[in-house]
Amino acid sequence: MANKVINEMGLPKSISNIFTARNIITAKDALSHTEFELMELLDVGMSEVISAISHISEIVSPPSQTALLLMEQRVCNESMAGHLPTRLKGLDEALCGGIPFGVLTELVGPAGIGKTQFCLKLSLLASLPANFGGLDGHVIYIDVESKFSSKRLIEIGMKSFPEIFHKKGMAQEMAGRILILRPTSLSEFAESLHQIKISLIHQHVKLLIIDSMAALVLGEYDCGASRQQALGWHVSFIKSLAEFSRIPVVVTNQVRSQIGDEPLMYSFQAQSHSRKKDSHATYDSHLVAALGINWAHAVTIRLVLEAKSGQRFIKLAKSPISPPLAFPFNITSSGVVLLDDNGIEMNGPEINSINCQGQNALFNF
Repeated sequence: MANKVINEMGLPKSISNIFTARNIITAKDALSHTEFELMELLDVGMSEVISAISHISEIVSPPSQTALLLMEQRVCNESMAGHLPTRLKGLDEALCGGIPFGVLTELVGPAGIGKTQFCLKLSLLASLPANFGGLDGHVIYIDVESKFSSKRLIEIGMKSFPEIFHKKGMAQEMAGRILILRPTSLSEFAESLHQIKISLIHQHVKLLIIDSMAALVLGEYDCGASRQQALGWHVSFIKSLAEFSRIPVVVTNQVRSQIGDEPLMYSFQAQSHSRKKDSHATYDSHLVAALGINWAHAVTIRLVLEAKSGQRFIKLAKSPISPPLAFPFNITSSGVVLLDDNGIEMNGPEINSINCQGQNALFNF
């Protein structure tokens, strides 16, 4: 709109011709000068300048929109952008279809809670034929901690999609679509990312999983500043891969203990004195996501997996289109299963805190 020609804006011919004669051709040319400068350049009175600038500004200004309209447009754009359904009904509904394409989705939680189980199921869903609701593509799975289990992958496939996996050769075909990379350092990981960018074009890749980013970064850098610098480049490259390829990118993250006097990410996370007294480590351990606030800002969707009061929960802790929700779940032979599709809405500190209660009893997968 800034390059719109002044002669086409419906100004009086006399003033329009003066703009042209002074080589002020576009709205940008006119609006780059102050009113006093235009008075001198055009050799006209202030009232004429003010009238002309008001008219030009009104023409080129974007139309006003209500907050409701912006929200509806965003939801519509999200639903049309493409998603990988998780087959967890309540979660998919909250995410307008599943794990979105073109952005980073983070799974964060303590060891053994089910992050890798979730990733294995997503890998199968991305590789399934389109007529079975999959993306009919290949998957690149960066397995930093060597937790990927082909045996468990086939078990989930057999239990979840028996009509496919019981066909002769189909289990091998599905497993063959998942490429496993195991970098042992950030430098190897960086090399892998450059290779992945080529593979995304030539190998029909439909999902990228990094399990886990924290294991790479935390294992190599002790200094917080050096760690954040290294992480900054890598997360920028990963985000560019997501945007460039328009595929879902899922990254797992670890947790760390929250230091008592550590400043929290948001003001509403402040805990009351009574809550602090009740939060004994022997009963319920409060944790936060690793990798810091810059990483947290880089991810678009954050799913927190936690255990509280003897039950596991998937928390939709960060999303541009959904309120914070928690879904109780179990891990079965067919993978992650929601116990209730109606999410529990969260508020205050519970959105970002991560509970880890009864680990020995719960984390047996």
